[in-house]
Amino acid sequence: QVQLVESGGGLVQAGGSLRLSCAASGSAIGFETMAWYRQAPGKQRELVAAITSGGITNYSDSVKGRFTISRDNAKNTVNLQMNSLKREDTAVYYCNAELSVFRRYVYWGQGTQVTVSS
Repeated sequence: QVQLVESGGGLVQAGGSLRLSCAASGSAIGFETMAWYRQAPGKQRELVAAITSGGITNYSDSVKGRFTISRDNAKNTVNLQMNSLKREDTAVYYCNAELSVFRRYVYWGQGTQVTVSS
């Protein structure tokens, strides 16, 4: 059974940095895409950043230039380095991993809280 375990959330002042990590286990096949999503109170879950197994990245406009996503395919880990944090970055951040074997499989972590104070 695939499990995604996030770590690294917390409270930080505006302008500060945090690094989120996610470790995936239980899959005999590498994930095509690993990503970070976030959900703020009263808002829909949104994509923050994604990275393919080949290293192609995609960022939401709101975090471009401030966040960096990276992954280690051998270890099945994905990280999100968040710099120049803003109050509007406050949300629960979820790790996501996807693969396709005859059909698409989507996996989610339990979420980690990131709170940015002024």
